Amino acid sequence: MRLLALRITLGIIAAFQLAFGSLFLVAPLFYGDLIGLPEAPAWVAWIFGLFGARALAFVVGMVLAIRDPQRYRSWIVAMIVVQVLDGIVTLGLVAQGVLTFAQVSTAGFMPIVFVVALALLFPRRGVGAVPSASA
Repeated sequence: MRLLALRITLGIIAAFQLAFGSLFLVAPLFYGDLIGLPEAPAWVAWIFGLFGARALAFVVGMVLAIRDPQRYRSWIVAMIVVQVLDGIVTLGLVAQGVLTFAQVSTAGFMPIVFVVALALLFPRRGVGAVPSASA
């Protein structure tokens, strides 16, 4: 049951990474328009494109971790770090009044949900370890 919950969590994270990574790679300035932000300078498309590429790489990491969580624990650790930093940056900008909760939408709470879920379901070595896909 724990392994299934971990795999579902990783799959949901992969879906978020795929959606936003694809969006920022293909139409980098569209999202800002969608949530009502002021028009960004054209060079911002470069930064969003770079982010999109990295998000898509994390999709690969999450898929690997879904298949064999024990073997690809480092991808899970990396995603925990990403989600912690995402949460800090997002909530920090909301606290400063730069963004609103309506604008950040799921980015206001999903990092917290993902970090808690990944920490609780993290595949530990030894007693109580989550078995690998081949077990």
